[in-house]
Amino acid sequence: MFTAYLVVTLLTAVANGSAALANFIGHDYPKSQADKLRVPRSWMFPLGVLLGTGALGLLAGFAVPVLGLLSAAGLVLYFVGAFCAHVRVRDWQLGPWAVFFCLAVAALALNLAHHGSW
Repeated sequence: MFTAYLVVTLLTAVANGSAALANFIGHDYPKSQADKLRVPRSWMFPLGVLLGTGALGLLAGFAVPVLGLLSAAGLVLYFVGAFCAHVRVRDWQLGPWAVFFCLAVAALALNLAHHGSW
C-alpha cells in the first residue's frame, strides 16, 4: 500500500507542479484553455498558486499527513471547479482534465487508505 501511495502522490505532485509552472511562465496551453473556457487570463497566476500549493502540500504530507490529506482534497475540489468551467461553456474535451482529476482522487484515496481515516 505504501508503494502505491508514494508513487501516486509523487506523480500527482509532479503533474500539478508542472501545470502550476506552465501557468506562471505563461505557456500557450494554459492560455488557450483559459480563452476556451472564458476564464480571464488574470486568473492564471492565482490558479497556478492553487496548483502549486496543492503539489507542495502533497509532498509536505509525507512529513505531516494531514497536510497531504487537505492538499489532495483541495486538488479534488479544484478539478471539480474546472469541470464546472468546462460544462459552463459546453466543452466536452475532458481528457486532460480527467487525468488530473483521477490523479487527485487517487492521491486522496491512497492517503486515506495509508494513514487511515481520521
